[in-house]
Amino acid sequence: MSWPVAILLIAALLVAGFLIAVVVVGLFDSRKAQAAADQADDLRRLVRRFEQLAETTLDAQQRTAADLAELRARTASIEQILRTVE
Repeated sequence: MSWPVAILLIAALLVAGFLIAVVVVGLFDSRKAQAAADQADDLRRLVRRFEQLAETTLDAQQRTAADLAELRARTASIEQILRTVE
């Protein structure tokens, strides 16, 4: 094998290695971007679920407050009736 052929073969191997490295790095970047997008979607779903939970909790608190106000009114009414009986 002559020197020019050997140099050409080594250059071809280096170029092929460089191209393979570029493809591998591109694949890793693509997977990294996909993982980041999946994580962002998971975070959006979590925030949406938290907002629904907050709305449900607020509704429950409002119903409880209304029930408590009704119970206070009934208690006051019963106390007034008991005072008039005495």
